[in-house]
Amino acid sequence: MIVNVNQRTASIIHVAGFLIPVILTLYGFLILLKIVQPSQQVDPWIFGIITGGWIVLGTYQLLVASRSKTESALRLAGYHLFTIAYILLIAGFSMPFICIWAVLFLASYEFFSNDGLRLSIVALVVTAVADTIINLGDDRYVITNIISLVATLLVGMIATQVSQAQQVDRQELSQARTDGLRERDRAVTLMNNLTDAVLATDKNGIILVYNAACLNLLDTNAELTNQPIDAVVSVQDSDGKPLKLSKSLRDAKSVVSRDDLSAVISDETIRLSTVFSPIRSTNSNSKSAEGYIVILRDITKQKSLEEERDEFISVVSHELRTPITIAEGTLSNVQLMMSRRDIPHTTLANNVTVAHEQVVFLAKMVNDLSTLSRAERGVADTPEEIDVSQMVHDLYSEYAPQAEAKGLQFNLALDPQPGTVFASPLYLKELLQNFVTNAIKYTKKGDILLRVTKQDDTLEFSVKDSGIGISKSDQERIFDKFWRSEDYRTRETGGTGLGLYVARKLSRKLNTEIHLSSRLNHGSTFRFSLPLK
Repeated sequence: MIVNVNQRTASIIHVAGFLIPVILTLYGFLILLKIVQPSQQVDPWIFGIITGGWIVLGTYQLLVASRSKTESALRLAGYHLFTIAYILLIAGFSMPFICIWAVLFLASYEFFSNDGLRLSIVALVVTAVADTIINLGDDRYVITNIISLVATLLVGMIATQVSQAQQVDRQELSQARTDGLRERDRAVTLMNNLTDAVLATDKNGIILVYNAACLNLLDTNAELTNQPIDAVVSVQDSDGKPLKLSKSLRDAKSVVSRDDLSAVISDETIRLSTVFSPIRSTNSNSKSAEGYIVILRDITKQKSLEEERDEFISVVSHELRTPITIAEGTLSNVQLMMSRRDIPHTTLANNVTVAHEQVVFLAKMVNDLSTLSRAERGVADTPEEIDVSQMVHDLYSEYAPQAEAKGLQFNLALDPQPGTVFASPLYLKELLQNFVTNAIKYTKKGDILLRVTKQDDTLEFSVKDSGIGISKSDQERIFDKFWRSEDYRTRETGGTGLGLYVARKLSRKLNTEIHLSSRLNHGSTFRFSLPLK
């Protein structure tokens, strides 16, 4: 196998290796027929042997590819021998076709580099000297041989230099192609490892390249290449009006970023952050873009959180304003009444009580917000092994006096040796506290039952009361933040509307679900389960 040889150059040399013997054979016939003045007497048998063997070699090398470097060397040596024999025995060194030796120079250099070229030059010089010695008596022939030698060397050197320059160019081109493919692979790898959807289009908005995240965002496995971007991504602006991305791309003069767009993907509307930028060639004077880079990101959750945060801040501000206003106004009245001697003591006490109730209400709201903040930020969510019996007894001891003060019977039903659970002690205690305090608050008479029962490999916690109950319509919204029932009995008691919202957050942190069963005027039961350790 010929190694490190340009295949196109090798093909040209093979064709030339067949044509040159044919052409020189025809020229030899002209010599035999005395049409061309010979430099010496030509034996027809020698002519036939040389030209016949030469044509056979040329035909063989044209039809059969060389299988090794050694075979290539033998073929090249054969060409040199046949050429030398043809020059010395038939046509002479001063023949018009002597410059064909430049093809031997080129073949020697292509196949065997500088070493092969040097050997071919030596062979040419030796042939010129030998032919000169044979025709030594003719001074004009000697001069002609010298001129032919110089001309042949000059043409050969020019041909090899051109070939050498082309070889350097080919190597540089090959290296540039390799570097380009490597950089392309790096860019493709980088794009496919980005979490944002990235795609590149031409100047008409036809997709040329895209990454894996683009398929994930669009929820498709279809081929996107050569597809119009408007057919792949259908977007709307903040007013719900369709927007052509291709037009926005053409209008972009620099990097454009928008977060007010939305798209319908698999029957679901998502909010999109869109960044696109024109691509301009550094070697072009044209100001028009040659293509565009588009980056898409699903910001539905981020936008929802921002809207929820804004709404939360607005509602909290409103809910805090009312008790603060009442407490401030009441205390101002008390301060004014204290300067007068005719104000009864009971009036002052009642006003102070009102202010105190509002402060307690604020404290409860702040406590709920603090609990919610801890749950949202994951503070104190490290699970620990919890002795359920000890925790439930502590909880019962803490709230039994409050129930008794209200005339309620607080009962505890606990399986013997309930075992332990692996969870956040703070979250579990606050969740149970929430249910117990709600039961005490909304039960005017009757009893409250805190029950812990073992069921196979889980523990079920439940708090049951005989209070006012919750209507079916209210049960759908009972876990919404800042929501309170319109039932007048609910409004009689102070509340922030955050308790059960916080409870649901805590239950999700504990990887459990709250189940509610309630009937108006017959009480409510809140229950959830945790796996036993």
